[in-house]
Amino acid sequence: MPDMKVSIITTTYNDAENLAAIMEEILKQDYKNIEYIVVDGKSTDNTLEVLKSYQPKFKGKLRYISEKDKGIYDALNKGISMATGDLVGCCFDKFADSHVISDMVSVVEREGTDGVHGDLYYMDGEKIVRYWKQGQGDIRRGWMPGHPTLYLKKKVYDQYGLYKNDYRISADYEYMIRILKDNQVKLSYLNRVLIYMSHGGTSTNSLSSYIEGLKEGHRALKENHIKFAWYIDIVRTLRVLLQFVNRPPKK
Repeated sequence: MPDMKVSIITTTYNDAENLAAIMEEILKQDYKNIEYIVVDGKSTDNTLEVLKSYQPKFKGKLRYISEKDKGIYDALNKGISMATGDLVGCCFDKFADSHVISDMVSVVEREGTDGVHGDLYYMDGEKIVRYWKQGQGDIRRGWMPGHPTLYLKKKVYDQYGLYKNDYRISADYEYMIRILKDNQVKLSYLNRVLIYMSHGGTSTNSLSSYIEGLKEGHRALKENHIKFAWYIDIVRTLRVLLQFVNRPPKK
């Protein structure tokens, strides 16, 4: 598939300044067959004005809606349903460089897989606070791809469905368990940092949020009939702690 179309989704609400920065990140990518979808939760700031001002820069490749939603995963589901690309992912942060999407497409085409993921930095301003070196692994051993780096073929969503809206924090983890537990979905791994993610998102902004995320993660394992869920919870927590001591590669 030499001209694979990539759909990139951003969900937003009353965050016009950050949305503009994300759109600049999309425009910097050297891969051109990109469809960019913005799902706005009916913002009351100048989000719509920003979107309209950027439409000419995307030359017809920007699509958006603005309506009430039930949260980030409901908004992502709307974006996925709108997507017409072969490969679908989301963007809320900064790409490591202008080649991220083209590298993703290249490895998926070369290896014939169902999607791709890679490493990421958690950032506090310009400071790296966590380095998520992912590699390949098994969800039963506490491994999981970093959701901001995960791009899946649209056919995966067509086959496995969308995110569950009754999860507040860990619907992405539940989804990854759902698609990976039977080893039918194959992922390529790009052995480099793809995303600079702002530290302090929904699942990382406080200890209570992290604990709630763990509880939801445990529930996700149980709902998907994964044995030894508590063991996986512990190993997964240890993997997160290791992210704080991993030394990032020199830029």
